[in-house]
Amino acid sequence: MKNIRRTVSAAIAAAGLALSAVAFAAAPVPTGTYKVDAAHSGAFFEVGHLGGVSRFMGRFNDIAGDLVVDAPEKSKISVTIKTDSIDSNHEGLDKHLKSPDFFNAVQFPTMTFTSSAVKLDANGAGTIAGNLTLRGVTKPVTFQLRQVGAGKGMKGEQRVGYVATGTIKRTDFGMGYGVPGAATDEVDLRINIEGVKQ
Repeated sequence: MKNIRRTVSAAIAAAGLALSAVAFAAAPVPTGTYKVDAAHSGAFFEVGHLGGVSRFMGRFNDIAGDLVVDAPEKSKISVTIKTDSIDSNHEGLDKHLKSPDFFNAVQFPTMTFTSSAVKLDANGAGTIAGNLTLRGVTKPVTFQLRQVGAGKGMKGEQRVGYVATGTIKRTDFGMGYGVPGAATDEVDLRINIEGVKQ
C-alpha cells in the first residue's frame, strides 16, 4: 500500500512539473512590426547612493520605438527616450539630473538603443545586444531579455511584452559627476516594453 501511495505521489509530482513547464513556456507571438505603447512601457534606472549606502531609483516617462518580431535572427528593436522626461519624484533632483553634470538634456535631448542581435529560447528568455547612445556617446551593450507575454488588447489588437535588464557604467558615457561618492558608476537599467502590432 505504501508503494502504491509513493507511486501515485510521484506521478502527481511529475504531472505538476510538466504543467509548470507548459505554464512558463513563451506564448506564441504573431510575426510583424509592433509599435511601443508609451502608456504601458517605461525605462527605469537604479544606482547606489552615497557610494552604495542605499539604492536609488528613477524613471523616464517618454519612450517610443518599434519592434520587428520574427525569428530571433530577424527580430530587432529600436527605442528612443527623451532625457528631459526623467522623473526621480523630486523636482530639485530632476533639475540637477537634466543638467550638464548628468544627462545634459538640452544638448542631448534623447538617448537611443538599436539592437544588433536577438537571442531568445523556447521559454522566451535570452539576450539582446545593440548600441546605446547617451550624451552623444555610442557604446555596445547587451541586455538580458525576457518575453513577458502575448495576447489581445481591449480592442482586439495584438500585443506583446518584453523586459530587458542590464548594467552600464555612466563614466563610459561621459557622466563622471560624483563618482563614486555621490552615486556609483554602475547603473542598473530596466526597460519594460509593450508593443502593439501595426
